[in-house]
Amino acid sequence: MKEKEPYRLIISGGGTGGHIFPAVAIANEFKERHPDTEILFVGAQGRMEMTRVPEAGYKIIGLWISGLQRSLKFSNLLFPVKLIVSYIRAMMIVKDFKPHAVIGTGGYASGPIMMAATRLGIASVVQEQNSFAGLANKQVAKRVSKVCVAYEGMDKYFPKEKIVVTGNPVRKDILDVSGKRERALNQFGFEASTKTLLIIGGSLGARTINESILNGIEKLIDARIQIIWQTGKGYYSTIKTSLDKYDLRRIRVYDFLKEMDLAYGAADVVISRAGALAVSELCVTGKACILVPSPNVAEDHQTKNAKALADRNASLIVTDKEAGNKLVEEALKLLFDDQQIEKLKSNISQMAKPYATRDIVNEIEKLIGAEAEPVKSNRQSLAMLVN
Repeated sequence: MKEKEPYRLIISGGGTGGHIFPAVAIANEFKERHPDTEILFVGAQGRMEMTRVPEAGYKIIGLWISGLQRSLKFSNLLFPVKLIVSYIRAMMIVKDFKPHAVIGTGGYASGPIMMAATRLGIASVVQEQNSFAGLANKQVAKRVSKVCVAYEGMDKYFPKEKIVVTGNPVRKDILDVSGKRERALNQFGFEASTKTLLIIGGSLGARTINESILNGIEKLIDARIQIIWQTGKGYYSTIKTSLDKYDLRRIRVYDFLKEMDLAYGAADVVISRAGALAVSELCVTGKACILVPSPNVAEDHQTKNAKALADRNASLIVTDKEAGNKLVEEALKLLFDDQQIEKLKSNISQMAKPYATRDIVNEIEKLIGAEAEPVKSNRQSLAMLVN
């Protein structure tokens, strides 16, 4: 395609790592192809994207938006007001930045910014990670240019003619973790001859997984395995304090793991929730895993994600209810069963879609190539919005 001036993209996705990391992966891929591209993120005030996106090197504007709570709360009364205010601000951002395309990966802020983009006729793409479509993506599906999905059969949520099956974007640094094992073990101060268990409950942590591991920590210590444990910010202090009385020479505890490629590289077995991004990363990294689906998600889609792997003998499943009694026992059994580990690794690797990010950016490029000649934006006005 012929570039007349730097491209400009607005990307919105947040609330959890499952929305943020695909958004950043798309930004990184586009930036790699077109280094002078200007990329602006739009998130929700107070949510984790307001920290994680700047850490990835991108500017972000926060909207005053949140979701509806399941229980009756006063904050629900503010939802219509927040939505209107956020939509007006989103319109201002899009009009000022004049992006060539707007991409939404789900989350609270994604709805208003995608509504503004489609209202203004901007090329637009939504990326849906799950087999059950999120509310923000469903709301704008009929008006966006393209819908990139990870699963077949998504035409029950989105217009069939707009769907492209790409898979989920994953961080580029995890595409080849097998070659990082030695470096990873050195990073964590671990021995190559000792089994390593990686425990991740999603970017926000998982109470059931954390409590189950804590209850069985003495068994894990007695088995003399190495542990990398991402607890989530809300659980970190309590767990760290609870572990003070134990020998922690083989245990590394983090509230959030930035170098996930090294964590995967060091791991022999992974315990994880079954969110869409987690499953995609486990497939790409080819890791033997035990999935503990969260029951607190729409349409129980994590159980469906986990079952899709288990049905192909690509993972083990421990239900949320069973975890307290079974999770540590199953982890220890798997860690010392090399034959089962190799079988799970082989089968899960066959389900990987490592080129999802590339394919999504290809779709964005096609749309930009079909767009009218770019219009210059008002840089001074945008600076005021960011600040």
